[in-house]
Amino acid sequence: MANEQLKTAAASAPWMADALAPGLPPQVFQHTVSQADMAISITDVHGNILYVNPAFTRVTGYTTDEAIGKNQSILSNKTMPPALYQSLWQKISQGEVWTGRLINRHKDGSQYLAELSISPIVDAHGKVLNYLGMHRDITEVHRLEYQVRNQKALIESVVDAAPVVIALLDVDDRVVLDNHEYKKLQADLGMAEPAPMLMSAIRASLELESGKGRRTSGYLFLDREVRIDRPGGNTPRWFSCSGSRVREDDSTADAFLAGRRRDYLLLVAKEITSLRAQQEKVRVAALQAVMADEDRVLALRESLAAATFRIEGPLNMMASVVAMLARRKGETDPMSVALVEAIAAGQQALEELRSMIPGETREAIGPVNLNELLRDVLDLSTSHLLAAGITVSWKPQAMLPALQGAPNKLRSLFKALIDNAIEAMNVRGCRERELTLASKERRGEIEVLIEDSGPGIDNSQHLKVFEPFHTTKRGGGHLGTGLSSAQQVAADHGGYIEIGPAAVRGCRVRVLLPLHPRP
Repeated sequence: MANEQLKTAAASAPWMADALAPGLPPQVFQHTVSQADMAISITDVHGNILYVNPAFTRVTGYTTDEAIGKNQSILSNKTMPPALYQSLWQKISQGEVWTGRLINRHKDGSQYLAELSISPIVDAHGKVLNYLGMHRDITEVHRLEYQVRNQKALIESVVDAAPVVIALLDVDDRVVLDNHEYKKLQADLGMAEPAPMLMSAIRASLELESGKGRRTSGYLFLDREVRIDRPGGNTPRWFSCSGSRVREDDSTADAFLAGRRRDYLLLVAKEITSLRAQQEKVRVAALQAVMADEDRVLALRESLAAATFRIEGPLNMMASVVAMLARRKGETDPMSVALVEAIAAGQQALEELRSMIPGETREAIGPVNLNELLRDVLDLSTSHLLAAGITVSWKPQAMLPALQGAPNKLRSLFKALIDNAIEAMNVRGCRERELTLASKERRGEIEVLIEDSGPGIDNSQHLKVFEPFHTTKRGGGHLGTGLSSAQQVAADHGGYIEIGPAAVRGCRVRVLLPLHPRP
C-alpha cells in the first residue's frame, strides 16, 4: 500500500523519481519514509496532501485515505494568528525552509502542539514543485519544559523573597546565583562580591578551631558568626552563616558517558546584628568595669614605679657621697657610718615599695578581631571624646583576619595611644579636633593608623616619648609609662609602633602587628 502511495505521489512530484534513481534501491527509500518515526507529508504547491507516512496517522489520527487529497489545513486548530500563516507561506513560497511550533488538531478535535519543519522542493531552475512537511507531537515535551520553567521561577521567587542572604558559589568562590538580599548587601558594603570575603573569614575560623567547629550532617559548616565592619563609625553587621554542598550533573556533550558532576557551595547568611548589638552593649559594659579596674591597677603601678624612680636617684647620689667620704676620711668616719645606715634604710624601704607594685597578670593568647577590639576602645573612650569635642573618623577594612594575641593587653595598647591623642588635642588653641582610626591587612601584617589633629610631636621627640615618665608637655604634667607600656605590648606581639607627622597636621601613630608572631 505504501509503495502505491509513493508511486502516486511520484507521479505528481517528478523529483521523487530522481530519489528512486539507480544507486539507491527503491525499497530503501520507501522503507525509510514509511518507517520514519516522524510524521511526514508531501503536498503540492497549494498545500494539498499527496502522501503521508504511517507516523502521520499515529500523530494526527487521520488515515491515509482520509488525508490524501485534503489540504494540509485540516490539521489547523484555527487559533494561531493569521500573520503567522502569512509569514509561513511567504517564506516557503520563496524556496526557504520554515521551522516553528503550531497548535494543531487531531482528527478527534483535541489539540496538540506540533514542532514543524516545511521544506520547499525546487527544480533545477529554483521553481517550487512541492512541499515536504515533517512534524512531531511535542505536547508532553512542552508541558515538561514549562513545568521545569515554572519550578525554576517558583524557586527563584522563594529565594528572592527569603529574608536571608543566599549565594551559590563554585569551587573558585565565584558567585553563580544569588538573591535580592545578597544584592542589597553588595550595595550596602560597596563591593562587587561579599561572598568570597565571608567564606575567607569562615575558613579562617574553622582552621583556628582545628576542625572542631559545629557541623551537622549535610552541612559543611553551620551557624558560623561573621562580623563585617563598615567605615564611618556605624554599627558593625553580624551574620550567622551556614553552608552546604550542592551537586549538578554536567550537561555538556563530552560528559554524556563520564557522568561528571559540578560541586557548588550554597551559602546562607542570616543577619543577627540587632541580637549581637544587645549582647555587645552588655559585653562592653562588663569590659568597661574590667578596664576601669585595670586602669586603677595601672595607675597604682605607675605611681609606685614613679616613687621608686624618684627615690632611687637621691639614694644613688648619697651612695656616691659616701664613697667619696670613705676615700677621704675612712670608712669609720661617723658621718660616713650615718650615711651608710641611712642608705641601707632607704634601700630597704625602696625594696618594700617595689614589692608593693602589682604584678602583671598573665593572659591567654587566642584569636583576636582587631576591628572589634578597636571599636571596644572607641566605645570605652566615648565620654572622653565627647568631653573634648573630638569627632572620630572610623575607616576599618571590612573584614580582618584573626590575629593571635592577648586581647586585654592589645586593648590597653590602643587605649594608651587614643588617650594620648585625646590629651594632645584637648588643649587651648586646637580648634579642629579630629581623630582618624584605620585598619588594613598588608603582607601578613595588620596595620592600624591613629591620626590626630593636635599640635604634633617634634622629630627629636619621636623616640623619647617611649621612655618611661617622659612627657612632651610644657611644665611637665602627668608622667607615666603609657607609651612605654604600649611599645612593650607591641614588641611582645612581634610588632612595633612608629610615630611621625600626619599628612596634613598633628601626629600619626602607625602600629604594625604580624598575624602569626614568631615565638
